[in-house]
Amino acid sequence: MQNLTKSNNTATPPPQTAHSGWGALMTRERWIEVGRIVFTGLMALLFWRGLIPVQILWIAVAVGLYPLVKTGALDLMHERKIGTEIFVTVATLVAMIGGETVAGAVLLSIILIAEFIADLNMDRARTSIKELIGSVPQVALVRSSGGERTVPIDQLQLNDVVLVRAGEKIPVDGTIVGGAASIDEAPITGESIPKDKTVDAIVFAGTIVASGAIDIRTEKVGGDTIFSRIIALVESAESEQAPVQKLADKVASWLIPVVFIFLIGVYIVTRDVRTIVTLLIFTSPAELGLATPLVMIAAIARAARTGILVKGGLYLESLAKVDVMVFDKTGTLTANKPEVVRVEIRDARFTESELLSLAATADRRSAHPLAKAVIDHATAKQIAYAEPDQYEQLQGRGVKASVAGRNVLVGNAALLQESGVPLTDAVEESGQTPVHVAVDGKFAGVIFIADAIRPGAREALMKLKRSGVKRIVMLTGDNEATARAIASQVGVDEVRANLMPEDKVTAIEELKKQGHRVAMIGDGINDAPALARADVGIAMGGGGTQAALEAADIVLMTDDLYKIVSARSIARRAYRTVQENLFVGVGVVHVLGITAALMGWIGPIEAAILHLGPDVLVFVNSAKLLRVRIDDV
Repeated sequence: MQNLTKSNNTATPPPQTAHSGWGALMTRERWIEVGRIVFTGLMALLFWRGLIPVQILWIAVAVGLYPLVKTGALDLMHERKIGTEIFVTVATLVAMIGGETVAGAVLLSIILIAEFIADLNMDRARTSIKELIGSVPQVALVRSSGGERTVPIDQLQLNDVVLVRAGEKIPVDGTIVGGAASIDEAPITGESIPKDKTVDAIVFAGTIVASGAIDIRTEKVGGDTIFSRIIALVESAESEQAPVQKLADKVASWLIPVVFIFLIGVYIVTRDVRTIVTLLIFTSPAELGLATPLVMIAAIARAARTGILVKGGLYLESLAKVDVMVFDKTGTLTANKPEVVRVEIRDARFTESELLSLAATADRRSAHPLAKAVIDHATAKQIAYAEPDQYEQLQGRGVKASVAGRNVLVGNAALLQESGVPLTDAVEESGQTPVHVAVDGKFAGVIFIADAIRPGAREALMKLKRSGVKRIVMLTGDNEATARAIASQVGVDEVRANLMPEDKVTAIEELKKQGHRVAMIGDGINDAPALARADVGIAMGGGGTQAALEAADIVLMTDDLYKIVSARSIARRAYRTVQENLFVGVGVVHVLGITAALMGWIGPIEAAILHLGPDVLVFVNSAKLLRVRIDDV
């Protein structure tokens, strides 16, 4: 984390030249490379003007070729790979030995410039990850009985109390133990609206105190914080190559021997060294290897900025091609927060408000989620309720209480039946959980409770269908009636209910056997087996949940279904950009270049200059993913 931090504890972004700008990329090795390019180019100019002998030019060429020969030889020995470096070396030596000495030296200089720019731009794309996500402070203000003191971040201990004021970045993961603040969590979740937090709320390193001041009890520091884990996951994502990237590498490997055979054939026919050198430049597979990595780095960084963690280009490409999306119900399509949806009166002696007041009073001491839903509903409707005179929790049934001299039962049908309360007619569930209420031995009414649909769920699923998803499937362990009720509200195409975790895995395997590419969306913990079996596993609500970070291929840092739409949009745009790079940046330019060389329209120097075109085109087209507007992002 040292390279991600800065020396003060403020929210001001680090200067571009300090850590992540172009100046920081110019290391000692790169300045040596600049010197090598200038030396080779200058010697070529002096030889062309007749000011130095050819021996000096050969020395300059040898200096320029040294790093290329070294890299090419290592790739050949360790990876059995013939790369661009071998192509450039062969082209330069063929030109020099064949009498095109000036062309060979100029060619080498221009190619070195192109490789330098490509390498610099690749590192620039990598640093964009840090720029887009942000940084954490290097020091923290620790509050103790002895007063306040500034402590380096790496010396903080668990349970230290850290003071963070308005405008400062939070340096640790922890819990607020004093004060209140409005906190900008965009670096973690991508959410633009600050959240108000008070005592007992959890906060994360890298987020910003927009207003207020808080004392935080330290729970995680340094590399253990969620922020650090996000950075590590995003940076390591580059190693997970997308299939299209692996295909490009394979094409490059078998293309090289074909190219050499082609060049030998051309030389046998033409006996023209100049043409061979020109063709060597345009048959180099350099851009083929550059076309995909830049795109994936830029797309992963863009996703991270919006609170979406993608663990590799492999998963971006898979998400772009997905045609079936499978959703868990509880905690994914629903908010896992039961709420009262309607109240049905069965005894005319009571109004809805009176029934709710009695039920809320009876439930007041219960910790059951359904009881909490009744109390929350009564509170929201400003219905008064009190403490019960007597209270008894009946496991698996409900509660029995005495309220203002009345005997009140609140629970399932079995509770009423076992207590001798006659049920005049059946209660229709309709996908909702009925909570029965009886007063003084008579059935008084039913409070229907359902898990709340996650806001925007229907709209998000409609967007996914418009993006090319053919089927949306719900897999749930809940009963059939409840599952179908939820499915009809959000627009799910297929429902499979009463499933155990292993049944969800089986369902995904069936879909894959049908030829579908499947994405599974769950909570990252209970659905881990299904997430792992799908082509892409997407975990909801990873903010602060280490299990979610580990379980899935893509992690949404907030419980916002629309972020799945955003992730899909970024993935499809990235895949389209790769196709553009390969077709235009590599295919069209190189085909035209080879044609022009065979026709004798251009020579080695012109070819070397034109060679810069695809490099620049591929870089610009890839880097635009960092900033360009993408629909639904």
